[in-house]
Amino acid sequence: MSTTEIFLLAMLLIFVVPFLVWRLGRTEYVAPLVIVQIIMGIVLGPGVLGAAFPEYHRFVFNADVVKTLNGIAQWGVMLFVMLAGVELDLKKVWQYRRESAVTAGLSLGLPLLCGCAAALVLMSYPGWMGASAAIWQFTLGTGMACAVTALPVLVLLLEKLDILRQPMGQRILRYASLDDVAIWGVLALIMLDWERIGRQLGFILAFAVLTVLFRRVMTRLRRDDRWYVALAWLIACAFGADWAGLHFMVGAFLAGVVMDADWFGQEQLDALFRNVLLVLMPVFFLSTGLRTRWDLGGGMGTYAVFAGAALLLVASVGGKLAGAHLAGRMLGWKSGEASVIGWLLQSKGLIEIIFANILLDKQIITSETFTALLLMAVGSTMLTVPVVHPKLHRVRHTGLVGQASS
Repeated sequence: MSTTEIFLLAMLLIFVVPFLVWRLGRTEYVAPLVIVQIIMGIVLGPGVLGAAFPEYHRFVFNADVVKTLNGIAQWGVMLFVMLAGVELDLKKVWQYRRESAVTAGLSLGLPLLCGCAAALVLMSYPGWMGASAAIWQFTLGTGMACAVTALPVLVLLLEKLDILRQPMGQRILRYASLDDVAIWGVLALIMLDWERIGRQLGFILAFAVLTVLFRRVMTRLRRDDRWYVALAWLIACAFGADWAGLHFMVGAFLAGVVMDADWFGQEQLDALFRNVLLVLMPVFFLSTGLRTRWDLGGGMGTYAVFAGAALLLVASVGGKLAGAHLAGRMLGWKSGEASVIGWLLQSKGLIEIIFANILLDKQIITSETFTALLLMAVGSTMLTVPVVHPKLHRVRHTGLVGQASS
């Protein structure tokens, strides 16, 4: 078979297998399609399919095919991260700044501390910390991976629970928006390279100046033309960030966060978001699955990876719930509200996986740590709807869902 034929065979697996599992297995309540795609990416990776059928796996996912898939995945994830930046509504955050700052700070800070503690436990065993990592980078990176809230996945879950447009849903989005900004800020700190600090400062300065010009140009363009300029801006920012050593996905997020959603229209943005999820992100999930590893060595193997994932899951979920309950006490929330908010904010999904990919790219974590973080992200996201749905049913009778908080 030619490389093109093998590539098309790989693409067929990527799109057909997760869809059949999702549709025939009727997993929507526990695992939306996006989660099934992530899980299938792991299954199609070297740790599962590769271990069961090594020759077939090497044939389908050979070096040439993987390079092509990685190129598609990089473009897809750049678009996805840019859209996540565009969707941030910091004006609403400012309007409710005290409530948003307290809740976002506690719901990010406590799981960050718990995640850092879990990282210190993992670090006492070999095989978890990456070859290029300083201790503080591994600790902070793993801790932040536990604290991440996936804003795009959160939107999908809120929509599924029918509270996206209600006051509680809008409040949760405000908290998640602030956490999203903090996550990328911490990532930029972790990525700082003192040998290339001049480049990084130069990129930040150039980005600040060009952002002013970019925004002026965008307001003067026709709506159709804005899409082409926005894509060029995305590529330029991603290139500049990667050249400076900050990683191209940091640049993609910055490119999006300085854009206004009303430049494009919410309907068109939603359509692009759905199309990116449909057409490009499944390839990213597969390329992510190809990077998973299960053997730490020392005779522990797969059990150690699952044990690490369980430890990180406890740190993540426990920290989020503790942060939400503490915020609820400080702000006087009604009974049951903190639990709903805490569970929804702990959904990880795509942003955590993107975050972990960057840490792996920079050799801050190993492939085994990456696998544990991936399992933690899948587990925390799959728990969200089954746990929150009955809680929402109870609090609806008290009128919580329909109330806004000041």
